[in-house]
Amino acid sequence: MTPTVRSARLSDASALAVLVDIAGEGGPNYMWGMLAAPGQSTLEIGRERARREEGGFSYRNSIVAEVACEVAGSLIGYRLDDPYDLTGLDALPELVRPLIRLEAQAPGSWYVNVLATFPEFRGQGIGGRLLEVAETKGRKEGVSAMSVIVGSWNEGAMRLYTRCGYAPSASEPAILPPGFPHQGDWVLMIKSV
Repeated sequence: MTPTVRSARLSDASALAVLVDIAGEGGPNYMWGMLAAPGQSTLEIGRERARREEGGFSYRNSIVAEVACEVAGSLIGYRLDDPYDLTGLDALPELVRPLIRLEAQAPGSWYVNVLATFPEFRGQGIGGRLLEVAETKGRKEGVSAMSVIVGSWNEGAMRLYTRCGYAPSASEPAILPPGFPHQGDWVLMIKSV
């Protein structure tokens, strides 16, 4: 079935939290665990963050793809600040610092922060379709480039972004949560528009 693409709604927050964690291969869940109160679910924290009106991870910056009225995938993206301010970098969790340093190398670009589909919807072109919608949004905002950061171990995502015109621009050694099954670099990929 052809996916329907629309802006996310507040009611999509639970699906967005799961998709963010899928995209981050468990990293978001680990980070949310540091914010959770005793007895509070990490996905509850993710859902709260998705329900915010502001901030990078907000339903307001999200696009969802639906198949048969079910959320199949999502893209969270927005324009990066230009100039990009690295003040306070040392106060952030060590895991995110390499990502922030890479974001700073693409100031003013339209940044694809999260792209994920639920497993049962993979291989149906949803990721490529969401990237097309993101590029349209970026063009409307007058950006000259699109950007994304991907783990070097995620060969499928690297292939998708390459196929969609993104090229590696810079990399940083990844600092990953304990027990994370991969190792490698975070790779900033950029596409001119």
